[in-house]
Amino acid sequence: IIGNHGVTPGVSQEIDQALNHHELIKVRVNAEDRDAREQIIEALCAGSDAILVQRIGHVAVLFRRNTDKPRIEWPI
Repeated sequence: IIGNHGVTPGVSQEIDQALNHHELIKVRVNAEDRDAREQIIEALCAGSDAILVQRIGHVAVLFRRNTDKPRIEWPI
């Protein structure tokens, strides 16, 4: 969950670890303004080198292939 403080270094580190382990994660962004949510999600994708798969409301699904042990087949 991304709160009012936005994308902090700790949040970025946790997202990076989760993407390394799972490749596909859901992130909830608690920003009331749609534009603010959009900016936070874009910052998450840029900072973690992830792809935005889907966004529904406050939840974004991010994907980043694990180069050592790919688990998910993804047509990129």
